[in-house]
Amino acid sequence: MHRNARQAKILEIIGRMEVETQEELCGELNKLNFNVTQATISRDIKELKLYKVAGTVKKYKYAYIEEDGDAVTNKMRNLFRECVQSINYANNIIIIKTMRGNAPTAGVFVDSLQLNEVIGCLAGDDTLLLVADSNDNAPKIVEKLSEYII
Repeated sequence: MHRNARQAKILEIIGRMEVETQEELCGELNKLNFNVTQATISRDIKELKLYKVAGTVKKYKYAYIEEDGDAVTNKMRNLFRECVQSINYANNIIIIKTMRGNAPTAGVFVDSLQLNEVIGCLAGDDTLLLVADSNDNAPKIVEKLSEYII
């Protein structure tokens, strides 16, 4: 089946049920006669910009944030505010601690802000590392990001 049809079905599946893993999503698609592998699902998740958020039935679930023309949607702001536990810095390194499994979501939010002072960021499970372009800009970035968690 074609990529567009498969990706539309992925959005439909995660819209009606909590899917925690790529393997689970692969299984659901295979039940619907989409012959897919985990590698295909991984690419689709990246292309669809799916996020893992806390679930109500399962620990985590995939979620989709619809684009509304604004790079930073209200839903993204809310996700960032809900998942961030702390923001600290030392020299030009900024560390954002999140709830477990939410550092990638926080990273997507930070990337969407397109802060010129941020050279790059790297997400683990519950920690997002940002590198500022200078020691002087790190506290400014922390201040900007802190506005989103108040």
